[in-house]
Amino acid sequence: MLLSRRYLVSGRVQGVSYRANAARAAQRIGVRGWVRNLDDGRVEALAVGSAEELAEFYAWLRRGPRFAEVTDVAVFEEPAQVHSDFVIRY
Repeated sequence: MLLSRRYLVSGRVQGVSYRANAARAAQRIGVRGWVRNLDDGRVEALAVGSAEELAEFYAWLRRGPRFAEVTDVAVFEEPAQVHSDFVIRY
């Protein structure tokens, strides 16, 4: 069963290659969806996958890449969505 979740990631998450690394992590994990920067300095991601895949992706979002400093990841359940891959939105 596929689930959809939206994440809002706070902290130092822009200017540290967060989106590119999140996309690589999602592809490695098998999650589909997208990631983008928000004007307020946060990063937003939408992920579709199994409960196990989403748990692994959430754990990655909490850590982020090497120079990120994640202070919070808010999680929102979303209606089921279909995505064929994981992309960076601009």
